[in-house]
Amino acid sequence: MSVDGWNTVLVLGGIRSGKSEFAESLVADSPTVRYVATSATGDPEDAEWAARLEAHRSRRPGSWTTEETADDPRRLADVVSSAGPNDTLLVDDLGGWVTVLLDPAHQPADDTATIAELAAAVRDCPARVVLVSPEVGLSLVPTTPLGRAFTDALGAANRAVADACDAVVLVVAGQACWLKPAAVPRTATVPTQAGQGQGTPAGQVTGRAAPVPATGDASTRSEPATARPDGGEREAALPDVLTPAAPPEPAGAPWSAPTMALPMVTTGLVIQAGMELPMPDEYAGPQAVQRLATLDVPGSGLGVLERVVGFAAATQGTATPTPWDNVRVLLLHGDHAGNAAAGSVPGESARLAAQARAGRGVLARLAADSGAGLQVVDAPSAGPMEDAPALDHEAVEKALRYGWRLAEGAADAGVRLLVLAACGAGADAAAAAVLAATAGAEPPAVLGRVVTASGEIDDAAWMRRCAAVRDAMHRTRRSPRDAKDILAELGGGDIAVATGVLLGATARRIPVLLDGPVGLAAGMVSRDLAGQARHWCLLADCGGHPAVRLAADVLGLTPLLDLRLDLGEGANALTALPLLRSVLSLAAALPTRPGPGGDGGQDGDEAGDGGAGDGGADRGADADPDAGEPDFREPEPAGPGPATTGPDEPAQPDPAGWRAG
Repeated sequence: MSVDGWNTVLVLGGIRSGKSEFAESLVADSPTVRYVATSATGDPEDAEWAARLEAHRSRRPGSWTTEETADDPRRLADVVSSAGPNDTLLVDDLGGWVTVLLDPAHQPADDTATIAELAAAVRDCPARVVLVSPEVGLSLVPTTPLGRAFTDALGAANRAVADACDAVVLVVAGQACWLKPAAVPRTATVPTQAGQGQGTPAGQVTGRAAPVPATGDASTRSEPATARPDGGEREAALPDVLTPAAPPEPAGAPWSAPTMALPMVTTGLVIQAGMELPMPDEYAGPQAVQRLATLDVPGSGLGVLERVVGFAAATQGTATPTPWDNVRVLLLHGDHAGNAAAGSVPGESARLAAQARAGRGVLARLAADSGAGLQVVDAPSAGPMEDAPALDHEAVEKALRYGWRLAEGAADAGVRLLVLAACGAGADAAAAAVLAATAGAEPPAVLGRVVTASGEIDDAAWMRRCAAVRDAMHRTRRSPRDAKDILAELGGGDIAVATGVLLGATARRIPVLLDGPVGLAAGMVSRDLAGQARHWCLLADCGGHPAVRLAADVLGLTPLLDLRLDLGEGANALTALPLLRSVLSLAAALPTRPGPGGDGGQDGDEAGDGGAGDGGADRGADADPDAGEPDFREPEPAGPGPATTGPDEPAQPDPAGWRAG
C-alpha cells in the first residue's frame, strides 16, 4: 500500500462511518497483511460486541495474519517498530487500544509516554502502516470521569499519531476527506459493505482509494480524460511531469544516509571508489523462484520471466514480491559538442526534452499508459572529447551528487522503481568512449549507426563519430582510468548524472530499469565506485544496440526481451513494463498447485495392473529398493546372430541381467 508515496496513513471516522472498510481497501492489493487487533475480547455474554468482531474477521482475506495486542497495550509500539520495509500493517483500532491502556489492570502506567512511544514507532517505521481510530472530539463532553479520561487520551493519541503519519484521512458517512496533505483526491471511495443490497460476498473488499496527488513538489498533473458524450475519441491522458530537478544540496551539514556506509566530510556527501552500499536479499530471490514451482501455472511456467520475479523478490526483500506500483522515469538531457554529435539535428534533443516536459511525445505517452511519473533532468553539457576533457572534475563531482539527490528525492516520494532514459545529442558516442575505456572495446564495434530524420543511414556522420572517439582515446592514452577520470575525459554530464542516480538508488534500495547506452555506460562506471550497484539493475531489452549488448555482457545483465525498438532510450523499458508487472501480479496471486491426493496427485495405475507391457516401471513391494535404473533387458535372439558362436548354439544370456540406459 502506498498512497502516492506515503507509507503511513491514519484513517479517522465516527461510528459506522466506513473507516475500517476504507482502511482495508488501502491494503487490498498487498499479498500479505499483518492485521493488528487491539480491542479486548469483551464480555462473552455481549452478543452484539461478538458480532462486531466477527464481522471484522469475516472481511479479512485468508492471506492475512492476525496479531492481538490486548494483553499488553505497550506491545503495539514494538510490533510497529519490528516491521520491515516490505511489511504491510493494518492497526484497527486506536480506540480499542486506548480502552485497554486505561484499563485498571494495566495501571499505574504512564499513558502519555506510551502514546509518545507509539507515535515515534510510526514515524520511524519503514513498513506500510494503516492505522484506524475513532474521532470522538466532535461529540459532547462525557459526563463521567472515565468517559472524559477516554476522550482525552484518545484525542492525544490521534494528534500524536496524525503528526507522525504521512497522510491523514477522515471518513464521514462513507466519504473520504483527506486532511493531510491538504489536497483534493481525484477519486476516493469507501467500499460498499456486504449485505447492503450490493451482492458482495462476505470477506470480499470492493473498491480502493485512488492515489492522492502529492503537494509540495511543484508538479503539473493532468487528469485522465473521460469519454465524450458524442461518442468521440477520448483525449489522451498525460503523465505526471515533475518540474523540480532535485532537492537542494545541503550546505555545511553531513549527508544523512542511514542505509549506507559512506565517507563523510563537513561539506556533504563524498562519492568515491570502494563505497559499501546495500546488496539485494540473497535468500528472497531464490525462494521466490522456488515458490513459482509450487504455483498452479499451466504449461512450462513463466520461462525467462522467472528472472523478473527473482529480481523483484531480492530487491524487495520478500519471497512474494508485488508489482511496482510507483514508477518514475528520469529523462536525462545533456548534449555533447564536437564530432560526437555528428549527424544530429541541431536543437533536436532540446525539442524532445521540451516535448516530454509538456507531457507529449513517445516517452510521455508510454509513461502515461504505464501510470509512471516523468521527470526531465537537465545535465551539464559536455565539450568536444576529441580536443579536451568533456567536463572538469568539479563538474563531475557536482553531477554525481546531483544524480544521487535525484534518487534520494524519488525514494522520499515513495518511488519503487526508476527508469533511466536519455535524449542528448552525441550520447551514443560518449557511451561508446566509456565502453572503450572500461571494457577495451573497439569504437566501431560499439557505436550504432547514425540514422537521419528521414530514416536514411548516414555513414559519413558515423565515421566522424568513430574518429572523435578514437581521437579522444588517443588523447587520454596516458590518463588515469578511474571512474571519475573517465567521466571527466569522456563521459560528460548525462552519464555522470546517471552514475549518481544508480549509486543513490542502490543506497536507498530502489531497483533501476535500464534501457540504452547512457544507462549501461553509467552502470560500467558505477561498477568501479560501488560494485553493488549492478545488482539493483534490470535490463528489459538491448534494443539491438551494440554498446548495450557489450555492456550488459560485462555487467552480467541478461536482457529479458529482444524487441529491437528504436524509439529513444527509455521507451523500450516502458514498453516492457506492463509485461513485467503482469508477471509479478501472477506470481503474487496464483494459488498453489493441488498436492498429492488432489486432482493431479496420482497418475499411475490405481489397480496395480503393471504387467509385462508397462516396462516394469511400477513393481510395488516386489521392486528391488537398491535398483538404481529400470530393467532394459533385450530379448534373446531366436536364431543365429552376433550372440552365437555356431549355427545351432543357444544364445548366452546377459550375466548382469539388465543393461544400462
